[in-house]
Amino acid sequence: MNWTSILAIYGLFWVMSAFVLLPFGVRTHEEAGIEKTPGQADSAPANFRPGRLALRATLLAAVLCGLYVANYTYGWVGPQDLNLFGVPPGLEAEAG
Repeated sequence: MNWTSILAIYGLFWVMSAFVLLPFGVRTHEEAGIEKTPGQADSAPANFRPGRLALRATLLAAVLCGLYVANYTYGWVGPQDLNLFGVPPGLEAEAG
């Protein structure tokens, strides 16, 4: 696998990780006991820390990308392992 492919896959994992981790650890102004600004949405975060989110996303993406590359290298899980429904009807003769 080329290093550019690994970099692209890491980028995809990073974006996915950032969006998955976005709601964790965030508290609203009501939960934090802080007064809201007039016109502010009730769900606006009071303690959003993008640096901490980026660090967590970086670590999670590194682990996921490492597992993906290791699976690509050693072939632990392949397409045949993900076939949950068996051979489609009409293709039994071709499969054997």
